[in-house]
Parts: sequence; structure tokens; C-alpha cells
Amino acid sequence: MHKPYFPKKEGHPLPLRAEFRRRVRFEEVDPLGIVWHGRYPSYFEDARTALGDKYCIGYNILYQHGVVTPIRQFHIDYFASLRFDQEFVIEGIQHYSESARINTEYVIRDSYGKITTRGYTVQMFLDLEGNIQIDFPDFFAAFAERWKRDKL
Repeated sequence: MHKPYFPKKEGHPLPLRAEFRRRVRFEEVDPLGIVWHGRYPSYFEDARTALGDKYCIGYNILYQHGVVTPIRQFHIDYFASLRFDQEFVIEGIQHYSESARINTEYVIRDSYGKITTRGYTVQMFLDLEGNIQIDFPDFFAAFAERWKRDKL
């Protein structure tokens, strides 16, 4: 059993979820036909983008509100290889946080539903001048409040 990256805390709402389906492209594999390990960050990005689009908190919206969210931590656990032309699903799972950060977990499953890869990122908030934001920006604080009330 996998230990949770972001354990559930009492009073926190359920995580937000989005999936992105795709197929391994030729350019993503090594000479053995196995996905090169350095491709997984872009797979995680696909799920992060799907979450942002689904819940209207994507990169462009953040930028329009004067913030950017660079990655502060990145972690991957590999369990099985993906191969050329294989279909797979990347699930992005955003976990609620009281702190000014975005905690996102990722699960990649092959076409049979077997977990091949798990991981997480932690993003921080910066203003457009690069200053760390210790509180949520107003629009994201309002989003988090709707999330807590299950109004998304």
C-alpha cells in the first residue's frame, strides 16, 4: 500500500480531480521502446493543466491575477514502464491546503488500470516581481473558500 503524499486532515474538503488520456509517442521513448524517465514531468504537467482548466485556476488565470506558481518540490515513484504506443491516463489530484501553496498528486495508470507511476508537486505563489506570497491571493482565497463549502 502506498503512503499518502498529502494525508487527509480533518475539516479539509475532498481533493479536486481531473484526468488526461493519451498515448506514448515515439519521441518519448528510448531505443528499447520504454518511456525515458525525464518525460514524466511533462505528463504531470498535462494533468496539472487539466485541473487548472476544469476548475478555472489555470496558469493564464493565475497570471491575470498577478501571480505565478513555480514548483518548489517535485517527487516521482516509478513502478512499471510505459512503452511506445501504449495508452495511459494521468490523474491529477489537488489536495486542499491552509498554507499558500498548491499540493498536487499524480497517478499514471496503463490501459489496464495498473498504476505505473505516482508523484507529487508543491507549488508556491509569487507575485509578478518574484516576491513570495505568504497568503493566498484574494481570488485564490475565494476559490479555496468555495472549495471548502463544496461549491465548485
